[in-house]
Amino acid sequence: MKIAVASDHRGFAIKSKILQMIAEAGHEAVDLGTDSTESVDYPDFAGEVAKAVSNGAIDRGILICGSGLGMCIVANKFPRVRATQCHDDLSAEMSRLHNDSNVLCLSADMLGDKLINRMINIWLTTDFEGGRHGRRLDKISKIEKDVNSSESCD
Repeated sequence: MKIAVASDHRGFAIKSKILQMIAEAGHEAVDLGTDSTESVDYPDFAGEVAKAVSNGAIDRGILICGSGLGMCIVANKFPRVRATQCHDDLSAEMSRLHNDSNVLCLSADMLGDKLINRMINIWLTTDFEGGRHGRRLDKISKIEKDVNSSESCD
C-alpha cells in the first residue's frame, strides 16, 4: 500500500516516526511535508495528501497537526476522501470497519507515541467490513456528487 504522510510544524516530530513505522510494516511511505518545526499552515499539507488520495495517486494518507481537527476538515473537502480524526484504538478500528477511512488524522499534542503506534497499526490492518456499511458509503458518495454538481451549476 502507498501511504502519504504530512504534518504541520506541531506534528513534524511525530511524522518521521510514522514514516518509519509505515516502511517497517512493508508499505511505501511518501513524505509530503513539512520539513521542519518552522510555523506553516496546515491546510497546505492536508490538501496535498487529500488531493493524492482523491485522484488515486496514493492509497491512504496520515495527517498530523496539533489537534488533528484542522487537517481532518481540509481533507474531507476532497472527493472520495473519508478522513477521520481518531483518538483511541476503538475509533481507529471503527473508522476502517464501518467508514473505510482512507485518511487518518492525528493529534500531535494529545496522543502519546505508544497510542499513536497502536492506532496506526490497527488502522493499517483493519479491513472494511462492507455489507450495510457499503450501502451507507454509497449514499455518502451520492451526496458528494449531488453537492459538487449543484455547486457547478451556480
